[in-house]
Amino acid sequence: MMAFESLNNNKVRATLTMLGIIIGVAAVITMTAIGQGAKKAVTDQIGTLGTNLLTIFPGATFTGGVSSGTGGSNHLTEADVEAMRKLPTISAVAPIVGVQAQIVATNSNWSTRVNGTSPDYVVVKNWKIVSGSNITNGDVRAARKVCILGKTVALQLFPDGRDPVGATIRIKHMPFSVIGVLEEKGTNSFGVDQDDIILAPLYTVMKKMMGITWLNVIIASAASESLNDAAVQDITQTLRQTHKLLPSDDNDFQVRSQVELAAAATQNANTLTSLLSNAAIISLLVGGIGIMNIMLVTVTERTREIGVRKSLGAKRMDIMTQFLTEAMALSIIGGVIGILLGMGMSWFISKSNGWTLFISPVATGLSFAAAAFIGIFFGYYPALKAAKMDPVEALRYE
Repeated sequence: MMAFESLNNNKVRATLTMLGIIIGVAAVITMTAIGQGAKKAVTDQIGTLGTNLLTIFPGATFTGGVSSGTGGSNHLTEADVEAMRKLPTISAVAPIVGVQAQIVATNSNWSTRVNGTSPDYVVVKNWKIVSGSNITNGDVRAARKVCILGKTVALQLFPDGRDPVGATIRIKHMPFSVIGVLEEKGTNSFGVDQDDIILAPLYTVMKKMMGITWLNVIIASAASESLNDAAVQDITQTLRQTHKLLPSDDNDFQVRSQVELAAAATQNANTLTSLLSNAAIISLLVGGIGIMNIMLVTVTERTREIGVRKSLGAKRMDIMTQFLTEAMALSIIGGVIGILLGMGMSWFISKSNGWTLFISPVATGLSFAAAAFIGIFFGYYPALKAAKMDPVEALRYE
């Protein structure tokens, strides 16, 4: 009671002392929310690319010692796709050939990428068809002129909002019947609009639009997340066999796992969170030093009071508890205010910038615990100093 009465008698000083803790805790909450929000946003965006996604790119070609870079070769073929479909670690495989084309529908036109693929494309990409139906293996074999529109393309070609299923559009001056519309996915972690796309049967694009016999990319889905590494090894061994590579030959393809991309993105987000949190923790330490400074001043100001209390029978523990309670009260009250302020700042930043923020209950609890610990740690020395005072010397003090 005496500790809280002392704080109440010095409201301005107590408030200024708590300010360091308030700012420190608020900074920890806000910075953690930004970091965790970035991590969650990246994870969610990567998840939209497909479940257990594996991407196989063609390798580089060398002409006169000059490398063409990734994608320069034309060694990926349908034979590779058929061989991969037999692997027990793979649940679905989809070949892809793509071309940029101008699309026309009545009075609207739009330039987008047209991907020739198989029915498994939406399975591998974990992409739902919200209207109409998927392309079929029959559409692929017959090279039918049918297509599925991404949401962005559908809105650009049919701005009135009507369902485009059943409509006819022209792709490179060839008429195509729209048989479906894909679910909206938005932009991915690289800022690319995933909905700005058209899917068509593989042979339609490969033979009628591009005139090629090889594949640009192959995508596959591992049977489970735990089998990602095994699937990468199986694909590598299988493609080396289908490409008739010698043990001494380098791979003429690249296999990239979505898990690796997610791990790298998560690591970056964790690094960001750690850096922001460490910067905020410094504010907490500064606040703790402020508490120690003020408590030392308080002990000095109340030296005679300490002497009177000891003369009347107060024990060392009584004096220590009183001043330690004051320090803890400053830090805990400041911690509670800091948590509320941090939540408010997180909400404001989220609304102002359109960022994804995630206020972690663990981070909030740890911030409060840190504030309480700082009160004990930085209040201990002033309390101990007060408890060790000689009552005779304390009564003489002016």
